[in-house]
Amino acid sequence: MEYRTFGRTGWRVSEIGVGTWAIGGGWGPLDDQESVRTLLHAFEKGVNYVDTAASYGDGHAEEVIAEALKQWKGNKIYVATKQWPLRWPDPIKDDDPMMRGRYPEWYLREGIEGNLKRLGVERLDLFQLHGWFPSGIAQLDWLEALNQLRIEGKIDRIGVSLRDNRPEEGIDLARLGLVDSQQVIFNLFDQRPADRLFREGEKTGTAFIARVPFDSSSLIGNWTEETSETWVEDDVRRGFFRGDRFQEAFGRVQKLKELFKPYYPTLAEAAMRYSLSDPAVSVVIPGMKTVAEVDMNIAYSDGQPFPDELREPLKAHRWERNFYE
Repeated sequence: MEYRTFGRTGWRVSEIGVGTWAIGGGWGPLDDQESVRTLLHAFEKGVNYVDTAASYGDGHAEEVIAEALKQWKGNKIYVATKQWPLRWPDPIKDDDPMMRGRYPEWYLREGIEGNLKRLGVERLDLFQLHGWFPSGIAQLDWLEALNQLRIEGKIDRIGVSLRDNRPEEGIDLARLGLVDSQQVIFNLFDQRPADRLFREGEKTGTAFIARVPFDSSSLIGNWTEETSETWVEDDVRRGFFRGDRFQEAFGRVQKLKELFKPYYPTLAEAAMRYSLSDPAVSVVIPGMKTVAEVDMNIAYSDGQPFPDELREPLKAHRWERNFYE
């Protein structure tokens, strides 16, 4: 396992961490005992970073992580969690004011107490706002509240998770260095963070957490034209790839397979190596529900570079879309 410095925190984190939305529910069949085994296996293999949220199964993912942490007797595991705003933004709006009850102090306090209880810890390593409003760089009530909670020992570091389709909303935040980390989608389809966001964050020591490296499963490369028919009724992917989106994604994936065929045996390997390829990325957090998925993902943490000659042709495969519209 390769390790990277988590921005200006000084933490040394595994460059591949565990994303836990799937173990909270909403991504097919769920087995909590298997989830705990998966987490413990990841820890044994050197993974020391886990990302979760209060919204993943209404806190269920945090409870599963707590059980794994209780059983773990090894080195430090960094756990990052998130809290939704009190009012969620309109997915098609460019910006909404931050100081209209998004993250009032009472709400942050109540949420963090819930995080602490479910995770079974006394302090959160990283607390992230689960949704960012660009006006927050000037309307700083959220930061004042979180800094007070740091003083009280409830949280250690502060981060934000950017809206799925809007990496540009983090540029000014990165330039000012107001938070320790930003979480953003960065994969073969959405390459935008590498254009400006990462470059600004490097100047201020902002850590970047790259999520959705496999585009919610399309970039694993194992889809068939019938795959969507196998998803259970409440599977999140049914919403993400509704209508003609599944077929469009499937067609785009076939073209990517052709591009990478001379270089990698699977599209999944190309996808993971691309997300790891930018030096601004501190950790990539694919979802993992089984021991086999852990082994598949961590195999790519070997220091091998992404081919420079692929970067230019890859630009033709950019695909910017909003799952939530």
